Amino acid sequence: MKVNLITPGHSPRIGRHWNYEVHATRDGKPVAGKITAQLVDPAGTVQPVRFGNTPKNVLNWPFKGEFRDFIVWPPDALGVTFKLRLTVHAGADETVVSYAVTPGD
Repeated sequence: MKVNLITPGHSPRIGRHWNYEVHATRDGKPVAGKITAQLVDPAGTVQPVRFGNTPKNVLNWPFKGEFRDFIVWPPDALGVTFKLRLTVHAGADETVVSYAVTPGD
């Protein structure tokens, strides 16, 4: 399974939507799976990512081929480097993608 993350960059702006997309394929074709999104802070603390503006977390969220969401970074995240960790399960396959993000002005 191949998992690609698409973002507008490593420096999202505070208080604005930072969109991200995840594409999962096998042999070039979209694959159905489940995704979990987490943020890891510099101390190693893991926090769930909410789905958009809902109270639901992206935890074993089902999707087929493509998943889209956004994060709105709060003011206290300014200048702190987080890792966006995405775990995708499709059948017996598991792929983890880690992406460094440092929110700025």
